[in-house]
Amino acid sequence: RSIDLMEAFADESGNVFQMNRRGYLYVTANESKVADVETASRMTSSLGAGPLRVHSSSTLYYQPLTPESFHEQPTGADLLIGNELIRKYFPYLTERAVAALHVRRAGWLSAQQLGMYLLETARTRGVRFESARVTGVDVANGHVKGVRLSTGERVDSPVFINAAGPYLKEVGKLLGVDLPVHTELHLKAAIKDPLGVVGRAAPLLIWTDPQSLPWEEQERQALAEEDETRWLTETFPSGVHTRPEGMGESQTILMLWEYQTKVMEPVWPPKLDEQYPEVALRGLAAMLPRMQEYFSRMPRPQLDGGYYTKTRENRPLVGAMGVDGAYLIGAVSGYGIMSACAVGELLAAHVTGAELPTYAPAFALTRYDDIDYTKKLEDWEANGQL
Repeated sequence: RSIDLMEAFADESGNVFQMNRRGYLYVTANESKVADVETASRMTSSLGAGPLRVHSSSTLYYQPLTPESFHEQPTGADLLIGNELIRKYFPYLTERAVAALHVRRAGWLSAQQLGMYLLETARTRGVRFESARVTGVDVANGHVKGVRLSTGERVDSPVFINAAGPYLKEVGKLLGVDLPVHTELHLKAAIKDPLGVVGRAAPLLIWTDPQSLPWEEQERQALAEEDETRWLTETFPSGVHTRPEGMGESQTILMLWEYQTKVMEPVWPPKLDEQYPEVALRGLAAMLPRMQEYFSRMPRPQLDGGYYTKTRENRPLVGAMGVDGAYLIGAVSGYGIMSACAVGELLAAHVTGAELPTYAPAFALTRYDDIDYTKKLEDWEANGQL
């Protein structure tokens, strides 16, 4: 639903936020995983994600991505099996790759431009933006009556929406509601790629195998000797990923890898791990061998970070917040840009009393009142987080 809305906004705005549908490419070098990848993909397909097309060297047709367009692109996913076929379309990938799952109705866009487009559209319809900190929510007889701001101003309103991102839990406490969320610090790094290691028309590239970082033997021994650095010689999780960033002559790539997820209270600015860019760069070399050419002289990185606010099962919270007139929208971390338009639409339906879609209860706070659901969470494993 959210992609439907974003495509409509892209069409009506002339694609001012540069939405593409290059897709996500999940790559493995592990032969034993191929059957499991196909099984999991067929299950996802059966849930409505579109058809799965399996290709080997003998298959006739795989439709390559179109870098800048989101029209007339396939839905579902293509599973490419065999290194020769994979590298025919993605020649920068390792010769060890044995399978690549290309999820088609996916890509990226400029979140800043999408946000500005939505804000300016809202302003034309009477929305006014003011910057202040919420210090209290006034409630009388169980109903929201207004909001107090750090400026000393009080805004009279029968509706209050908690959309506080990493401060979702803190703002919930203003109404005496303890929201079941936690906050994690996530980082990303950007570097110039003057060697063109990552193709400028590439999809989002994701390495799905665990790995050890590639160190020279002398480096490995030195790192293993110290308690503070020994972890750099141990096995790292799957999921390191990268993509091109920017239009035209841009050489920038983004590098992301959640190898040390830390649950913490949000503070600003967040404390950044200065080792992150090199770790991510070395991890990407498993999928993109020419990354090794940057080991001796890494391009200067730009390191950035922010907070992911999540429920235990990594599903969003959208709807009523336990006090009449109070609503929340959040815990969309890891897929916030992708889901923003649809969760906003869902929240609007809650606030205005419109008919709710069938999936609304799955995202409501009241789902935690269901004993069977909370029991299911005890064994919940997959959360869909890259």
